Amino acid sequence: MVKKIDSKIVGFKVKSQEQEVQQPEPAQPEVEVVHMHEDMPRPEKLLGTTYKLKTPEHISEHSLFITINDVVLNEGTEHEVRRPFEVFINSKSLEHYQWIVALTRIMSAVFRKGGDCTFLVEELRSVFDPRGGYWNKGKYVPSLIAEIGNVIEQHLTEIGMLGKPEVDEHQQAFLDAKKAELEAKPEEEQDTGNFPPSATLCYKCHNKAVIVKDGCQTCLNCGDSKCG
Repeated sequence: MVKKIDSKIVGFKVKSQEQEVQQPEPAQPEVEVVHMHEDMPRPEKLLGTTYKLKTPEHISEHSLFITINDVVLNEGTEHEVRRPFEVFINSKSLEHYQWIVALTRIMSAVFRKGGDCTFLVEELRSVFDPRGGYWNKGKYVPSLIAEIGNVIEQHLTEIGMLGKPEVDEHQQAFLDAKKAELEAKPEEEQDTGNFPPSATLCYKCHNKAVIVKDGCQTCLNCGDSKCG
């Protein structure tokens, strides 16, 4: 590059190679990461998932339809996340209308508050019906509220807020071996739930899948063991 000098040269200095430094690159503007907070206005469009919850007739004659709407934060960036924003529960039955409306409003408020909302799952699953729980699809459910908690857990797992429970390789090998033994039995000896008829209830996963192996109670569904 040639530069014309219009004035008299009064001094000069030679810059050594050590002194030559590259011009710093312009700083990249910081990306403002948006987090869920209670003052966030409701977007005009949300992503929704509806779950059908069918219970025994003595609990509710009609199915419950649980709809959870999610908001996508920081869309298109490396910070993109999907978070629950609101929940609705609908049914033809008006028997549980009051507490269902109250429950959905409280859960929606917790969702919009931001932070960790996964505690709702255990809180709901810890509710026991004083009239007793029920069996649904081979799984013991202590109450209708607890089953709603199971649906919330399923949704939070699907959107990445909850991790799937993992079983270590030794437990998995044991479970696979026991299931293979069951499959090898004649069909008339197998239980419809794929677990031995003598199996008892697991208080961790609420499945009737606990057997005694080498004097130790072990769940064939989740791997929970009383012997560690």
